[in-house]
Order: sequence, then structure tokens, then C-alpha cells
Amino acid sequence: MDRTILISELSARGLRDGALSGPLYKRLAQALTGLIHEGLLKPGAALPAERDLAEALQIGRVTVRTAYRDLMSSGALESRHGSGTFVSQKVERMEQSLWRLSSFSADMRSRGRSPAARILSRTVGKPAPEESFVLGLGLDEPVLRLDRLRLADGLPLAIERAVVPIKFLQQDAAGEGSLYDALTENGFRPVHALQRLTAVTLDPSSAAILDVQPGAPALLIERVSRLEDQRVVEYTRSHYRGDAYDFVAELKIGDDL
Repeated sequence: MDRTILISELSARGLRDGALSGPLYKRLAQALTGLIHEGLLKPGAALPAERDLAEALQIGRVTVRTAYRDLMSSGALESRHGSGTFVSQKVERMEQSLWRLSSFSADMRSRGRSPAARILSRTVGKPAPEESFVLGLGLDEPVLRLDRLRLADGLPLAIERAVVPIKFLQQDAAGEGSLYDALTENGFRPVHALQRLTAVTLDPSSAAILDVQPGAPALLIERVSRLEDQRVVEYTRSHYRGDAYDFVAELKIGDDL
């Protein structure tokens, strides 16, 4: 929304004439909430700086700051370090099965969403001792390290850090598409995997990439994928946004119960 229109809309909503009840900061928060609910302030829209909005509405800067904080507490607004205050982007929660092996791209397409990947880094080098052990490689066998931001309909959802033996996937074979598709095209299709999930909080760097607050909840997923002959083809550590995913598993009751 254009800044001039925003000021006009807020002024028209009775911040000073008693049309809204409560302290002035509450009235400002109510007016902003109304604009959000009516779709006039879209998710991701930037709000004026505290000083600018205070001057335009001829109210105290503390009033604007308190209203913004009130709406941040309720989740309606979010503060991005170095960027300002924005209308929160509502994330549709998704369920992902723990018993079916699928790529991020295939999973998003099955939901009618458009998957994408943004390469954060792509290098070839020797494996670290832990990677050598997990992948079953010698310390001198090269691996591809591919760090990517995974998006759906343009919304950042996960950071993937994959390590793949270069013998299975050349450096330029994987990029913005599905890693599993690239492996399959190369003749090395993963058929099963072991995943481990851990609840974590995001460090400032990862939070900035995922466009959430530092310390926001996330799921760390470590996955080891294997070929039909049991060779490990992929070792990936991914951070999934905690506000976007629910991981579910179907359990069967044992015969001894």
C-alpha cells in the first residue's frame, strides 16, 4: 500500500475521535489490524518507520513503537533486522510423511506449489572425517557440497546442505532443480533413506536466509540416502522452518500388544 494511502486510511479510522476504544497505541494497533484483515495491507508489506508514521499522524513516536510491538507480539507484524517492520507472511502449515522418501521438489509439486532452489554455495573437496564415515568414502575421494535455499511459490522454507560423492554426481549436474532427479538421470537413484529429526533454534545467519527471526524454531533433519546396492549416495542436513512443517508418521500396533 502506498504510504500516502496508508496514512489516509489510518487517519480515517478514528484514531483521535473516539471511533476506536482504548489508549492511542491500542487504537493505532486496531486500525492496522483492520487494514491487514481487509487485505489492504498485504503479507510482506513494509510499514513506515516509527518516526515517519508518528510525524505523519501527528502522534508520539513511543505510541507507534508500542503499537508495532503489540502487533509483533500477536504475530501480525514482524521486524527484520536492518530492513524495518513488515506485515507477517502467513505460512500455510504442511504435513510431510516420515515413511515415504520424496524430494522437496516432488513434494511441493504434489501440493500444487511451485518449487525452486537458490544456490548458496557449491564446491568440490575432500570429505570431512564425519562425512567420510557416513558416506563410506576414503578421505581422499572428492565430494560435492551443495548448499541451497529451498522455496515454494517464492517463500523460503528450508536450507539444504547436501554432500554427494562426486562419482555419483558431477559438480554442474545439480542446481536449481531436484537433487534426486539429477541423481536418477545420472543412473544413481536413491531408493531408501534414514532420517533423524531434532528440534533446534535458528542462528542469526540461517534465520536471515529463511526470512524469520533469530532463535525461531526449526527442525534439523539429517538424511542418509542409499542406492539399491546399499551404497550411500547422499548425506544431507536440512533446516526446515518450524512454523511451516508438521512431520507425521503412520504407526502399526505390534502383535505383542
